[in-house]
Amino acid sequence: MATTAPRAWQVVLERIESDLRDGRLTAGDRLVPERELATQLGVGRSSVREAVRVLEVLGVVRTATGSGPTAGAMIVTTPRGGLAAFLRLQVAANGFPLADVVRTRIVLECDVAERLAQADVDLSGVHDVLGAMDADGLTPEEFLALDARFHQILAEVSGNAVISAMMAGLRSSIEAYTGAGASRLDAWPTVVDRLRREHRHIVDAVSRGEADEAREAVRSHITRYYTEVAQAQRADVAGSAIVTTA
Repeated sequence: MATTAPRAWQVVLERIESDLRDGRLTAGDRLVPERELATQLGVGRSSVREAVRVLEVLGVVRTATGSGPTAGAMIVTTPRGGLAAFLRLQVAANGFPLADVVRTRIVLECDVAERLAQADVDLSGVHDVLGAMDADGLTPEEFLALDARFHQILAEVSGNAVISAMMAGLRSSIEAYTGAGASRLDAWPTVVDRLRREHRHIVDAVSRGEADEAREAVRSHITRYYTEVAQAQRADVAGSAIVTTA
């Protein structure tokens, strides 16, 4: 099967990602000069500039013009921030299959719920988000932003920096399919009420130290919503086919 070769700027990103991951680059280090990096990787200088611009937007590097020791691109991210940034980039560039994103969420968030249930943690921030989600008159976009924050803050409270960064990195894909649900599910207000109950069930199980119950509550919560969205999407496709052939 033929594969699509990465674009030149992606080759540069992959090299820098590898250097960060393996410790060859760390915060405070400077990238090699543009001309040298282009020669090393066999790409044009314009591709190096494009990659550096992407990295700057993501907060991984800071650039300075001129000459001397302060010029060029310097790594400013932490390892945690770099992981989240690169995951966001990879999700956007490669369009990971939605089912894979959902399975990954289940693995990560079930682990978070289990760990939280086994630890003595401060859940006040989680309860603040739950309270905000109960407000009347929230638009779907507002509710989903709070929903994303709920799941992210659970990961942060767990104290696992890697899982927290991975959740942040996957956020764009997560928001894409949760947003699709808001636009496709006819009974959205009913779905919102159920999501609120499910969120509180997760937190309640964590608070009572019921690790197995917390894991199952998270698994069911994510799976049910994804299934609803997938069914609604299939119905849309079927409806479009009927209209097209009518």
